[in-house]
This record gives sequence, structure tokens and C-alpha cells, in this order.
Amino acid sequence: MGRDGRRVVWHTMVMSSQPLDISALSPEEQLRLIQKLWDSLSCNPERIPITDAQREELDRRIAQAETDGGGGIPWDQVLLRIRERRR
Repeated sequence: MGRDGRRVVWHTMVMSSQPLDISALSPEEQLRLIQKLWDSLSCNPERIPITDAQREELDRRIAQAETDGGGGIPWDQVLLRIRERRR
């Protein structure tokens, strides 16, 4: 719901000369907008430009993960730890 109680519907925006006044949105509306933007980007991650430095860092982390082997924690264990902390 918007600040005035009306249902908010997001439509595909077309770039125009009118700036989007994000400050006029409620925090809930802003979060929904962020989620929509994130979802649209995550559909095609290969289209997101990254710098050479970011590419090098990703390559370094991948190489380290491959060298270190299974150094991670399974998701179910991570989730269990989080839930235990909340108690």
C-alpha cells in the first residue's frame, strides 16, 4: 500500500525527462522497487558490467575456493546457527 492507502502497482518504466522522486515513496515502496530492480538484474547476470579490478577479484576468489576445497559451511548448518542465535 502507498502512503495514502492506495494499492501500489509497479509498471515497466520508460526512461523519460521526468526524474523519479524516490523520496516520495514510503520505505515499503522503496524496498519493493529495490526488489524489482534486483530481480530484473539477476535474470541476466552476464549483462551486468564489472570492472577489470572486480573481474580480477572474482578470479582470485574462485581460485582460492578451488584451492581450499570444501571450506564452506552447508546452508542448512548456517540456517540452523542463525535460528539458534535468535532464541
